[in-house]
Amino acid sequence: MRNLPIGIQSFLGLREDNYLYVDKTEYIHRLITTGKVYFLSRPRRFGKSLLIATLDALFSGKKDLFEGLFIYDKWDWTRKYPVVRIDWTGISHSSPEALKRGLLYALKEIAGNYRITLEESDPEDRFRELLVLLHEKTGERAVVLIDEYDKPVTSHLYGEHLDEIKRAVHDFYQVIKSADDHLKFVFLTGVSKFSGLSVFSALNNLEDISLFPEYAGICGYTQAELESNFDDYIGLTAAKFKKTKQEMLASIRHWYDGYSWDGETFVYNPFSTLKFFREKLFANHWFGTGTPSFFIDIVKRSHRPETLFDTKIVDINLLKNGYNPNAPETIPLMFQTGYLTVKEIKTAGEDTQYTLVVPNNEVKNATTDYLLSIFSTYPVGEFAKLREMIHQQILGSDSDGLTASLKALFTVPYQIKGGKEENYHVLFQICLRALGFKVQSEVSTEFGRADAILELPEMTVVTEIKYSSSKNTETLLAEAKKQIIEKRYAEAYTGRIVLLCAAFTDEEVKCRLEEYSS
Repeated sequence: MRNLPIGIQSFLGLREDNYLYVDKTEYIHRLITTGKVYFLSRPRRFGKSLLIATLDALFSGKKDLFEGLFIYDKWDWTRKYPVVRIDWTGISHSSPEALKRGLLYALKEIAGNYRITLEESDPEDRFRELLVLLHEKTGERAVVLIDEYDKPVTSHLYGEHLDEIKRAVHDFYQVIKSADDHLKFVFLTGVSKFSGLSVFSALNNLEDISLFPEYAGICGYTQAELESNFDDYIGLTAAKFKKTKQEMLASIRHWYDGYSWDGETFVYNPFSTLKFFREKLFANHWFGTGTPSFFIDIVKRSHRPETLFDTKIVDINLLKNGYNPNAPETIPLMFQTGYLTVKEIKTAGEDTQYTLVVPNNEVKNATTDYLLSIFSTYPVGEFAKLREMIHQQILGSDSDGLTASLKALFTVPYQIKGGKEENYHVLFQICLRALGFKVQSEVSTEFGRADAILELPEMTVVTEIKYSSSKNTETLLAEAKKQIIEKRYAEAYTGRIVLLCAAFTDEEVKCRLEEYSS
């Protein structure tokens, strides 16, 4: 049984040390035989760096590493191409000056590998010089592979150096266009695509394949790949959990599958899947490796964080154009970073619409827990216990118990205290979502709009939230119930219905649960 390649981004090391490798070279063969300059966006820890390393080994002519793979007998191994590989995670870009020094050093190091001496002192001039000299020395056009192309920009997204960093990146990438005669193949990867970012104007011949159906499975594991490559590991985990293989597959799918870029091909998160097989533990493996700081900034700036993970229906152009840091729309960034994914695509006439959803249980649990940690001082590690406690309190209509749980759950942040009632709606609903409840926000009826509807297997909970800086909680609870009754929020539902009224003042939280009878 081959070892699991957790954290291994070196194709050479992976193949030489006999790690398990899911063959993606059919996609690579399609890339290199049908085009020249590509961009691919995928979330972090999704195999982009390994893909870059595989391309590096292929163009460098390391034939032995590809034995047994799809591309082995389809590639001309008699030709070797000079490779310029730049990984932004290994280049300092803490400031414009650091970025320049880092690029100059990286290019000098690549030139040294080919025994070439560079004389230019600016990164873009040195880059162009390197490509020309590589072509002259080897007789072959160069291959340019750039990993995490967006790292310098995302690291400074709201910083003082953003404009300088963007200009420096633009000037550097523009060389790729002007040096076209010296290039065999160009491939850029990144997490985010920013609308208006100069790399895409600098490279107007860049083909963005992020949403192309034929490359939907280029990163991550399809169901067929999982079952054929990890059969032994599936058997081991099934035995550990005392499940059949099919039951085990269903659980793994629930937790780590669900990512899609075309609504038809769905893939597993490779990092989480590998970690699960190694640890035999269902946990938030991917999210736990560190959420990008720029995504955290976006969440904190969002006006409606409690609805970030509702199902979204968007026009294709919103996704193709990318995220605009100066606009309030967060959907493109959430999609690119892996917190939303394509469930289906519908075409009506000339319009194409994408339905976006949370990919799987890992993302749902981890992200709602994170959102709650922003607004709550409650220990994240105890959420599961509290979730069950609140569930039982709602089932038993235990108003006092639920009030105590909510008081323990959060201390109202200073930026919300004394604010608008809608801010308390946000806070309350984030808490409910983080605790695992399915929440519909602002549900419209014939007579008004309910703040939230909780759908549980045992009942429907109709919720109304009130805030006041001058009234007491008893008055607010009475107003909340009166509004539910007068606006007939509960009449659209059948079965057991419970009314949940929540009252907030600047210093107090109180709730009341009451069975509803028509």
